[in-house]
Amino acid sequence: MAMPKLQVPLLFLFFFFFFFFLALTPSRAQTFGPPLVSPVQKDASTLQYIITAYLQSPQETKLLLDLGASYIWINCDGYNSSSYRHIPCTTLLDEFVGCFACLMNCRDSNPNCGDSVCVLKPENPFQPSISGNEQYAPALVDYFSMLTLDNTGSIGGPSSSSPFTFIFSCGYKENLEGLARGVTGSAGLGRSSISIPVQASAIFHYPRYFALCLSGSKTRPGAAFVGTKGPYKFGRGIDLSKPLAYTPLLLNPVGKYSYPDLKKPSSEYFIGVSSIKVNGKAVALNQSLLAIDSGNGSGGTKLSTVVPYTQLETSIYKAVTEAFVKAAASSPFNLTATKPVQPFSVCYPARNVRSTRAGPTVPAIDLVMHRNDVVWKILGSNSMVRVAEKGGADVWCLGFVDAGVRPKTSIFAGDPSIVIGGYQMEDNFLQFDLESMRLGFSSSVLSRGTSCASFRFAAKKG
Repeated sequence: MAMPKLQVPLLFLFFFFFFFFLALTPSRAQTFGPPLVSPVQKDASTLQYIITAYLQSPQETKLLLDLGASYIWINCDGYNSSSYRHIPCTTLLDEFVGCFACLMNCRDSNPNCGDSVCVLKPENPFQPSISGNEQYAPALVDYFSMLTLDNTGSIGGPSSSSPFTFIFSCGYKENLEGLARGVTGSAGLGRSSISIPVQASAIFHYPRYFALCLSGSKTRPGAAFVGTKGPYKFGRGIDLSKPLAYTPLLLNPVGKYSYPDLKKPSSEYFIGVSSIKVNGKAVALNQSLLAIDSGNGSGGTKLSTVVPYTQLETSIYKAVTEAFVKAAASSPFNLTATKPVQPFSVCYPARNVRSTRAGPTVPAIDLVMHRNDVVWKILGSNSMVRVAEKGGADVWCLGFVDAGVRPKTSIFAGDPSIVIGGYQMEDNFLQFDLESMRLGFSSSVLSRGTSCASFRFAAKKG
């Protein structure tokens, strides 16, 4: 479907946006309910993390889990719902939503078309802009639901929440290129007025919390929680809401939609890594790279579920890998590197690497936060990736990659120096406290005798 022509509107200041929201939505009464939960399944071929939601009356919908994205978008080509509403540009709600432009004179009767309606950008992090053009699609209000968490915090499902009105963006079939099979859009959890946790909190008066526990299992899912501080009970009844270490969530003032004369904050989540240790010894780093540059937004440490392995700026990558190789060669590890397998540069023969419950026995990598006693410890289960080629290499590789020298997020915004990827988050419990703007983290839960794959989802009814 061809992209309609857009006309940039004059956006108004808004007051009491909630009343406009009610005016736009269908009349079904909202009810308070239990917190929301979803299985998080890792797609083996793309290494993408997928959650499940319910839209279109309701229909089970698979969405890419994008931690730093601003909102949900789904493919609306063929979207089948009688209850959706567009957001008119003439309402004050468009300012609250953050509409990019106004779609004019599109008179087909379908969700991807409308006259004088708000549009957003259906972003696919695995796909460059199509034909060099910006992608816009109408914002919608329609019913949405997820599975619910029982009052003990130990079982998800079996039924979904009562459908509630939700703001999201349409997208087009071509926006799905590069996403895992069966995925029809993206679920944004980022810093935004219309991300999943913020909308759910506003509607249900939930605490402004969400949590992720990505599974390291090839077959069993992890879990995502919205609207609860805990408990979160996993295998053996272990509540992963405690104990947690806490570090501030930092705001990057220069996001990808910034311009030289207009800075727009990033929707991504940043934390303040102050140093890195390998096997207990500090790695010499350029400290300026660890801070966010307020001028162009470069530097600092970002969390990402759409990057499979942690990315390090070139000088940081070189320093960390050299320190790791040196420590791994010493007692008690006594490991000698072998020919690497792409995309990694440090690998060891699998037969030479001992394993424990916490994964391969290799030097620990410590990310030291805002205080020396607040440390995210990365053990072998999260630092090493097994690569076994049929009839070829069988190695454990250090699961960090070289991101290059300060690549650009956009024309005007720089990239972070460190991006903590999905693999390094697996079997780590992460709680995002959006009330106090802090991250609670566990380091590997495998050492506690449980895993992110051990959360129980009840069988579906029927």
